[in-house]
Amino acid sequence: MTVPRYSRVLLKLSGEALMGERKFGIDDSALDFIAGEIASLRELGTELAIVTGGGNIFRGLAASERGVDRVTGDHMGMLATVINGLALRDCLEHHGIPTRLMTAFRMEAVAEHYVRSDAVRHIQEGRVIVLAAGTGNPYFTTDTAAALRAAEIQAGVILKATKVDGVYDSDPVSNPDADRFESISYEEVLSRNLRVMDSTATAMCRDNGIPIVVFDFHGKGNARRVVQGEKIGTQVIAKEQS
Repeated sequence: MTVPRYSRVLLKLSGEALMGERKFGIDDSALDFIAGEIASLRELGTELAIVTGGGNIFRGLAASERGVDRVTGDHMGMLATVINGLALRDCLEHHGIPTRLMTAFRMEAVAEHYVRSDAVRHIQEGRVIVLAAGTGNPYFTTDTAAALRAAEIQAGVILKATKVDGVYDSDPVSNPDADRFESISYEEVLSRNLRVMDSTATAMCRDNGIPIVVFDFHGKGNARRVVQGEKIGTQVIAKEQS
């Protein structure tokens, strides 16, 4: 068996990753694809945590721009991530992958409350953990939740699953001449406002030495290739390494 470059990984999935070709909600084929990619990572012996977004169901910030109270909107967005987490847990379990859903605030009827020591124990015992409800606080994104949880469980990397094949110096959709970075420093991401993750999440990864790999998750096997150390996508790392 190939020894993976990263033994413990946090995968950041946007809500859109669960949406598939739909314009809203959750697509069964997208869930099945995600389960297949996760099964492939587990074959490598990789310990895995997943943080889910909720944009396929509700966006708190967008709602606040329409007049919804920001705190209320953010709480609604957190609940959307729990819905996604439940769907993902169910799909993974149906694929024979032992999974625990953990939430940042108490919802014992549907999930475990997130406790760091319990999360680490689940991972060490071979379970995938799905972490929902963000940080449990308004004004913080699920990107920040991913950075926080990665630091807490001592993940070796954050895999930022996207629809594009890395980080570009400008929007590759509107600018066909945009250049893709193979690697870039946290400082340059922040100074150029490249929006790999929000600035709080990027700074937290920098301060804790957690690399971020931005890659096209929709390519079959791409997540496994990243974990095995292949240079696909873009690495966000310390300045002296980039």
